[in-house]
Amino acid sequence: MIDIDKTARDVVRLLRERGLRVAFAESCTGGMISAAITSVPGSSAVLEACVVTYANWAKEKYAGVTNETLAAHGAVSAETALAMANGIRLETGSDIGGGVTGIAGPDGGSDEKPVGTVYIAVSLEGESQVLRLVMNRGDRQSLRAETTRQTLVLLRDFLRRN
Repeated sequence: MIDIDKTARDVVRLLRERGLRVAFAESCTGGMISAAITSVPGSSAVLEACVVTYANWAKEKYAGVTNETLAAHGAVSAETALAMANGIRLETGSDIGGGVTGIAGPDGGSDEKPVGTVYIAVSLEGESQVLRLVMNRGDRQSLRAETTRQTLVLLRDFLRRN
């Protein structure tokens, strides 16, 4: 199991080494990603902003997700996660944006998108990546923690490649 604290330290170190700043639009994690980042000393040099965009109107207002994207693909989709990442990056002037949306449960799932379905996106101008997860076990808190961990791993690996 990958340690959230160590991965957060790695992310902060990589961002600092590259002189990059990051911002997050979080939904199902409710601020857990930014909490992991801000637990690292020196994170103020790399974290620009974080917004919890739980409601669709908040995704539109603060993360630049269009009503058309939400209507066509839903709040929990690759398209929405990527729009959140791009939108928060552009809204804050950050170098990298992260967007996370999903269904932490215990309710809210469907056959197409069961509880545990999560989309994570990272965006750098000209480069982006989206990860889809379907976690079929665990309670709400463990799903949120695993999503936080997976987001940090995705961002760390993205930084190592770019």
